[in-house]
Amino acid sequence: MMRTLIVTAVEAEAAAVRAGLLAAGRDDADVHAVGVGIAAAAAGTAVLLAARSHELARRGYELVVSAGIAGGFRGRAEIGEVVVASESIAPELGADSPEGFVPIEELGFGTSRLPAVPFGFSPVVTGSVLTVQTVTGTAASTEALMLRYPDAVAEGMEGFGVATAASRAGVPFAEVRTISNLVGPRDKSAWFIKEALAALTTVFAEATP
Repeated sequence: MMRTLIVTAVEAEAAAVRAGLLAAGRDDADVHAVGVGIAAAAAGTAVLLAARSHELARRGYELVVSAGIAGGFRGRAEIGEVVVASESIAPELGADSPEGFVPIEELGFGTSRLPAVPFGFSPVVTGSVLTVQTVTGTAASTEALMLRYPDAVAEGMEGFGVATAASRAGVPFAEVRTISNLVGPRDKSAWFIKEALAALTTVFAEATP
């Protein structure tokens, strides 16, 4: 089996993933909650990868998965659906200008996009997953993101950080999200967090190793 590191933001997500792995009888994955946001995700994942690589009696990880709940873009990923990233994008990585947002690629300082490998679960919605530092909370900002990234299906806060650490370590990266709410104006009455966590358990109980 492929030795896998699964990284979540918070312990509730990690517990949901562990429950799914336990139901599937899998012991080939380690699950850790590393904190909310790109910086915490990158640092936490890097530490875990480095610690594993220094345990000379054990082989390193062969796959890193960023897992958790997320907001879906209306018409692209609806509440209750499972999203698997085709790539991870950091939409805020760049510069503002009078002509609009300038991605970091155009500035010549790096990349805001990192590829993701397929994840063995079906059915899923596949597309780019945005990693934001500020959760989108207005109709205008939602529309702007959907126009800039027509292939984006969801947004979270950790994927690009996990992907960066995995890329630096030379380990394939995947991202899987269950949709708890729609991206846009904040309406907690329309959030289905418990259901999204339950769906996360189902994903890891049924996913192909």
